[in-house]
Parts: sequence; C-alpha cells; structure tokens
Amino acid sequence: MIRPEDVLGYWLDEVGEDGWYEADEGRDTEIRERFGTAVEEAQEGAYGLWLTYPSGTLAYLVLTDQFSRNIYRGDKRSFAMDRPAVAAAKAAIDKRWDLTINEPARQFFYLPLMHAENLCDQDRAVRLILTRMPETGNSNLLHAKAHREVIRRFGRFPHRNADLGRKTTAVEQAFLDEGGYGAVVRALKEPAAA
Repeated sequence: MIRPEDVLGYWLDEVGEDGWYEADEGRDTEIRERFGTAVEEAQEGAYGLWLTYPSGTLAYLVLTDQFSRNIYRGDKRSFAMDRPAVAAAKAAIDKRWDLTINEPARQFFYLPLMHAENLCDQDRAVRLILTRMPETGNSNLLHAKAHREVIRRFGRFPHRNADLGRKTTAVEQAFLDEGGYGAVVRALKEPAAA
C-alpha cells in the first residue's frame, strides 16, 4: 500500500501547480501505473486511516478526486469516488483542517465540492475559495463560479452525460454545441474585462 507522502510528493512536488489541470495522456498513464492500484483500493474502502489527520485527508482527496479523473478519463469510473471524496472534504473542512494546508494545495479540499452535482455544495465551494484562499484563489474562484452556474442551470454537468450513459436533453445539447463549460468561463470573465 502507498503512503500519503507518496501521493502528495508526486502531485504537489513532481507534477506541481502547472500540471494539475492539463489533460495529458502521458501523465494519465503515469498516474495509472503509479497509483491505479491505490485508487482501486480506495474504492474498496482502503485508506480510511488517512482521514484522521489533515495531510492524510489531503492525500486521500487527491487520490480519490483527482487521480480517479486522470486514470479513468472519459469513463464513468472517473466519478465513482465523488461521494466519498465529498464526505471526506466536508469532514475536514468542518474541522478546519483545510486551513492547516498552505495554498495552493488547499484547493484540493474544495474541488470535490466543485465537482459535485449539487447546488449547495457548489455554493459552499465558491464561499470557501473566496474566504479561505485569499492568496491564490482567483483562478479557482472563476472556475468555482462556472461550475456552480452549470449546476444552477442544469442540475448536473451535461459534459458528463456520455461518460455516465445519461440522455442529453435538447437544451443541454444546445449548451454543449455553444461551447459548454468553456463558454460559461468566458462569459464570467467578460464583465471583469469591461
């Protein structure tokens, strides 16, 4: 079994901030090879002890909320750990453990909420990034607001429909055809430029 330090050392130090949000097939393969077994173990309930302290919880969130998306990109399994990740994030936030982790790594406590198809979680993600990431939260805040807007409009993320085998409505298809999430981000940026 891996250790929290293995996950955090790789994600925070080796990959680093510049690589966190790049869709890179090579990185996906590397994460699959190094951490694929650990993600499967987490799906079976392993790593619960990590949830007893801040840096362990951070490692658990990276493993379940981030690595699962890299390993299973384009597959419904990429969302399989969303509920446990949200539960772990909420418990840690309630204990204020997120505040013991320096920015920008602190954002990984809030991303499970941003990934949730739940408006209350989306509102909380925006609030937390706004109030608890004063130094590095600007880009995250934009994306948190964009995620929230999509959930506000549709109650779910239409771009996930194909991966999850859900039927896309005509309104959702029009949204996707008009640029989807990227169009929401651009629209939210425009008032700031004016």
